[in-house]
Amino acid sequence: MLLLIESDLLKKTIVVATKNEHKVREFKSICTGMDFKFVSLTAFPEIKSVREDGKTFEENAIKKAVYVAKKTGCFAIADDSGICIDALGGKPGIRSARFAGYKGDEANNSKVFRSLKGVSDKDRKAHYHCSIAIASPDKVIGCCEGKVYGRITHERIGEKGFGYDPLFYFPPFKKTFAQVSLKQKNRVSHRAKALKKAVRILKKLK
Repeated sequence: MLLLIESDLLKKTIVVATKNEHKVREFKSICTGMDFKFVSLTAFPEIKSVREDGKTFEENAIKKAVYVAKKTGCFAIADDSGICIDALGGKPGIRSARFAGYKGDEANNSKVFRSLKGVSDKDRKAHYHCSIAIASPDKVIGCCEGKVYGRITHERIGEKGFGYDPLFYFPPFKKTFAQVSLKQKNRVSHRAKALKKAVRILKKLK
């Protein structure tokens, strides 16, 4: 077990099981006012990435949370999220981060556009899905999920956000997620919805 955080702080620390700083910012912006210190996996350089070979978002989230909690001796919170596109039979789904083969957001977005070439607006429905798992070094404490529905644009729009945000159009905003602030996005996003449920679980931790 890696004890990179002083032992007396372990019980007050929650490790966010990611090195993606965009995700960490979203976690911290929603989990405010709590008596915990949130740190990312960048504080634990010796911990290797978990192979995300689950068949569902929840399975992957649980696997990451359990692994990180055991390795650090801290509570851990992990998410697995992605975009599910109706016209593609729910793909990329759990393969969202590697849809184009681990080549990054631009490549993933381009593959979506190629895959939807010729598909009309009414058939470009999609939703973001997020599953979150919370674990202690001994057990899974809880799981929750969130979804948000929209459609895929025909081009990238906006410079904010990350992942598929530039092509995810959210009708109530009349904008893509990449056109709105983090504060606006956190009112409705899949991760925000799941995290708000997770906060209720976290508040019960001692």
